[in-house]
Amino acid sequence: MSDWLLVVLCAATGAYCLVRRVRMRRGGALREGREAGGEAVMAFGMAAMGVPAAVLPPPAWMWVVYAAVFGAASVRAAWAARQGRGHLHHLVGSLAMVYMAVPLPGAGAAGHAGHAGHAGAGCPW
Repeated sequence: MSDWLLVVLCAATGAYCLVRRVRMRRGGALREGREAGGEAVMAFGMAAMGVPAAVLPPPAWMWVVYAAVFGAASVRAAWAARQGRGHLHHLVGSLAMVYMAVPLPGAGAAGHAGHAGHAGAGCPW
């Protein structure tokens, strides 16, 4: 149940950021609109990656798509930060999403489940 609540929360956050982006772009605040768009991409990505694999198993190629999308977001965030138009937390966040999207070598589509082992090491939840 908590998995689905997290998916809903991330999707709602993405929708809010998308609405914020549209409003800011219409109001002429291009930089803030660009930042809100980056946050929307991250939120929707977290929602998609949060769908419990036991209920709706993703196709084997889906992790490649996630890695490509967030890899492109990383390049864009690095370029924007270099030019002083972006925030470094977008770069760090998108690189973290790439890390989570890349399955463990040789594990196939189930490789993503290997990341869950990290949670028990130091996280209290």
